[in-house]
Amino acid sequence: MILQTLGLNIMPALASAGIGGIALGFGAQSLVKDVISGIFLMLEDQLGVGDYIDVGEISGTVLSLALRATRIRDDSGEIWYIRNGEIVTLGNRTQGWSSGTVEIPVNPNENPQTILGLLVGVAKDLDEDEQWHEQMLEPPTVLGLTRFEAGQAIYAVVVKCPGNKQWALEREVRTRAVSALQAAGIKAILPTLA
Repeated sequence: MILQTLGLNIMPALASAGIGGIALGFGAQSLVKDVISGIFLMLEDQLGVGDYIDVGEISGTVLSLALRATRIRDDSGEIWYIRNGEIVTLGNRTQGWSSGTVEIPVNPNENPQTILGLLVGVAKDLDEDEQWHEQMLEPPTVLGLTRFEAGQAIYAVVVKCPGNKQWALEREVRTRAVSALQAAGIKAILPTLA
């Protein structure tokens, strides 16, 4: 009222303050959402530093977890900063156990019983190998002939291991399976590059 008496119009200043307050409110709303989400991520132990997680299109190792954002390094080394309020769906490969499925493509004209026998031998040998046995939670499972695809018979072997430890086991199963097939005179169908 005093400013109006002095001839100053305060309406534009009040309007600007109102718009500024609304903008500040929207910004604070986003910050509050991020912080509350960060608190729940920590309290519910959904992820921790060192965990390998999937968040939408991004997969990688958690480098840090703060109240507002989570920092992840993907497999190519790129670092991603994800606001905690943006984490809607989260997959954690490190908690509990993981399984890896190794698919072995073979010519469909090969005898399935021969292939199965070789893969069962590979699974048994891997389980009896002390170095690899310690890395598994149970012996490998030969699923057998799982499907036919593009002129290939696809056989599968599954390994169950502690969280996010399946990669080395998958490579070892694949290497041993190809070696066993080659020793028996059977060629695994290897992918070709176009």
